[in-house]
Amino acid sequence: MTYVLLLVGFALLIKGADYFVQGSSKIASLLRVPPLIVGLTIVAFGTGSPEATVSIIAALEGNSEVTIGNIVGSNIINTALIIGVTAFIFPLKVESQTLRKELPFTLLASFVLLVMINDIMFQGVAENIITRSDGIILLMFFSIFMYYIFEVARNSRNLDKSLEVEVKTSTKEWGKNIFITILGLGAIILGGYFVVESSTTIAVRFGMSETLVGLTIVAIGSSLPELITSVTAALKKQSEIALGNIVGSNIFNILFVLGISSLITPLPVNNIIFIDIIFMIILTIALLIFSKTQLTVGKYEGLSLATAYILYFIYIILRN
Repeated sequence: MTYVLLLVGFALLIKGADYFVQGSSKIASLLRVPPLIVGLTIVAFGTGSPEATVSIIAALEGNSEVTIGNIVGSNIINTALIIGVTAFIFPLKVESQTLRKELPFTLLASFVLLVMINDIMFQGVAENIITRSDGIILLMFFSIFMYYIFEVARNSRNLDKSLEVEVKTSTKEWGKNIFITILGLGAIILGGYFVVESSTTIAVRFGMSETLVGLTIVAIGSSLPELITSVTAALKKQSEIALGNIVGSNIFNILFVLGISSLITPLPVNNIIFIDIIFMIILTIALLIFSKTQLTVGKYEGLSLATAYILYFIYIILRN
């Protein structure tokens, strides 16, 4: 039955992602909002909901290693594997705004996390832990990011002449696109849940540690919505949604998901996760460098990122 649920989960993810990208893209045009903003918000938070669900449930059950490992592992997969595969399929155009603001904000969030888990170094205590006050700080950073996004969306509608064309739409068309988007999101969430639960059950049977399960099986399973959504968006030549989805998901994972999880219960940190967070930061810096060169993440850059993830995956398996 576990394997059947795994296959059902994959099917729901694939079809759900297709509907979600289709519906959200239409809503963006109806609202005269740039596709990048939709990718950074609606699509990113929607596809990030499996990570949120898994991490919050793990926090409630006291499995902090799964919570932190899932978030860090998902961000590594997003930056290396998903952007790598997506860029290899279809080169991703990088908006100057993304290069100057969203990607640096992602890097800032990663550094904030690295500082927060360094309690032994900075405070001289006996244990590294993400406290409830740390969670509040993360959520405050997330609020700043959301304020910035809404301001960008508002200014884009006011200033971009190409978006000022009146769009005459019927109530029926609005209802159809909203329904398609919600249907796709529901399928993504349900499919992600089936995949994560099934793959975790299978992994535990093979005697994997909680940290490794969080970094690999759970992270890969909960990142499938981002992978499928970004690849689908790239195939539809919606590269702004594809890249915005990943950047937005990474920020959402660290600032919102980890913030909420640590508010529920303080999260003790397994010191081995430091290496993974540093690798996550290196990948973000590499993505910034790739993007800055030609404002495009091309096939070769994508192949480099995907290869880096494969080598990292081999490393953490051997480490375990």
